[in-house]
Amino acid sequence: MREFLEKVAPGVTAEVADLCGDWHSYPGRGDSYTHLKLPEITLHCDTQPSCGGFRLFDSQGTHEIRAKVSELKFLKYICKNCSKSVKLFSLKINAAENTRTGKAYKFGELPNFGPPNSPRLITLIRDQRDLFLKGRRAENQGMGIAAFAYYRRVIDDQRVRIFDEIIKVCQRLSADESIIQELTAAKNESQFSKAIESVKHGIPEALFISGQNPLTLLHSALSEGLHGKSDEECLENATNIRIVMAEFAERMGQVLKDEAELSAAVSRLLNKKSASAKPTLSETNPSSEPANSESTKLDPPA
Repeated sequence: MREFLEKVAPGVTAEVADLCGDWHSYPGRGDSYTHLKLPEITLHCDTQPSCGGFRLFDSQGTHEIRAKVSELKFLKYICKNCSKSVKLFSLKINAAENTRTGKAYKFGELPNFGPPNSPRLITLIRDQRDLFLKGRRAENQGMGIAAFAYYRRVIDDQRVRIFDEIIKVCQRLSADESIIQELTAAKNESQFSKAIESVKHGIPEALFISGQNPLTLLHSALSEGLHGKSDEECLENATNIRIVMAEFAERMGQVLKDEAELSAAVSRLLNKKSASAKPTLSETNPSSEPANSESTKLDPPA
């Protein structure tokens, strides 16, 4: 049941070995009942600053199920760490009497099924966020052709912004001017794939993923296109595109963040140094003496 809730996408019927517990008979009736097994599950919790990662979620309440009846159930799970993040599941349950095994169908879940989206990637694509999320839903449901088409559309439409961010990173890292000029020219291409082909010098190694240029990796996936590809092949390419784009966005964001933190640290140190170097009154006017010195004391009255 844990695996079904955590890893099975909506729209799938699965045989669940530990679907329920022991069976009982209703007093004075011939039918039986049991309770749905609701284990702790591990999900991503977006609550900041307490979570922002994978946490244990616990179920709320119990769910009685009967034999030979299709039961419709809404399950509610809450993060055990922050007690704020909520996960909802909509299921259809068919339990086999006198056994803990049964079938479960997942209508859907909220928030949506799948790994969390990279906040930096969402920021990078901005206006194409809705198209990207449609691609995620298509990917989660195994619709590879649709997912690939959505992701390619997002990247093509956001190519200018993507190259602007790469140029910003190059400027922060003091990259060679020829690289910046090449990237500036590339962003004017009508398609992302053509833009990548026009880049000869590459990008800073700080943006490389596992030693590979992410632009080259994306070009490899995008250039295959949809023609003649099976849905499974398109799904694999779509997933690869999403993963590489997310990691690419994270690396660009990290470089810019590190540079911003470094600049702030240098500024703070310079301010402290400037403050400690300010001359005192005696340093600016050595001839002056303190007001309470012997030379300034008045003689007492006679």
